[in-house]
Amino acid sequence: MTTVSRTLLSTGGPSRAARWRRKNLTVDKVSFAAVFLGVPLVVYVALVLSPFVQAIGYSLTSWSGFDDSTPFVGLENYVKAFNDPDFVISVRNSVTLVLVLPIVIIAIAVALASLVTIGGASSGPVRGVRGGEFYRILLFFPYIIPAIAVGIMWGQIYLPDGGLLNGILVAAGLGGFASYPWLGDARTAMPATMFVMIWASVGFYVVIFVAAIKSLPAEIFEAARLDGAGRFRIATRITVPMMRANIRTSVIYTGIFALDAFVFMSALNAGGGPQNSTLVISQELFKTAFTKGQFGYACAMGVVLAAITLLFAGVVFLVDRLTGGREDLQEE
Repeated sequence: MTTVSRTLLSTGGPSRAARWRRKNLTVDKVSFAAVFLGVPLVVYVALVLSPFVQAIGYSLTSWSGFDDSTPFVGLENYVKAFNDPDFVISVRNSVTLVLVLPIVIIAIAVALASLVTIGGASSGPVRGVRGGEFYRILLFFPYIIPAIAVGIMWGQIYLPDGGLLNGILVAAGLGGFASYPWLGDARTAMPATMFVMIWASVGFYVVIFVAAIKSLPAEIFEAARLDGAGRFRIATRITVPMMRANIRTSVIYTGIFALDAFVFMSALNAGGGPQNSTLVISQELFKTAFTKGQFGYACAMGVVLAAITLLFAGVVFLVDRLTGGREDLQEE
């Protein structure tokens, strides 16, 4: 009798855990895991991770993009990038976008979502402002317009001569804006572009936050109102903390949206704006690759952009944990 046989006899056969695993490991469960976990994982590795790894490899070469020659240059492209004034400006502009846009978009979206869900009359059942459904549709409408169409439309609105914005300002008595170049002045080009990006995207997050607020128990808001809490206190002390997970995810999405501003920037200021005031990394990357034919150098820029994106997401999770996110997750 073998050692295994003696062990099985002495213990009464396989352990309960082993029998439970064999009992529950059916063909249906294995096939489900293979189809719904294995296939997406393979697709993700093939279409996301593999190109990213390839980009890192190309960033260490002087590949032109038009031949098979990939001379290895090590970190030379990265050193060149951070000594390139245009690239440094593009990094600064991209960082500015990622610091400003998430805060502004999320703040506006939370405020508007609160208005259309719990910002109604202070007496009676908790409800939003009158016509809330109409406002939700109106706010979401800009998001369904393609980004390139939004950029072209606002480019016409910002025209110095004959633009709608200057026409409205002049009609309001502000004659100094008769021919003001909103996108042609280094002082206003970036703020004007930010406004367009905010206008185009805030409605999407309003819809997300409206759904999040509606999923919260109405009794909490009613109790707060009975205790004398006003709309602002309810929004800041109850609504925002209870939507913490939604806000965290939305901040990351808006950060990615801010870093990937290629379409808006190209539609409004294809050349990077006056004094490169609106030049972002994706624009500089595109120009380096397809205009200058320096794909290896452009891949290095892409790796830097990816690193900034990952760093931003890491900072968001870190701040969330340091401010109590971990305790909230444990309570859930």
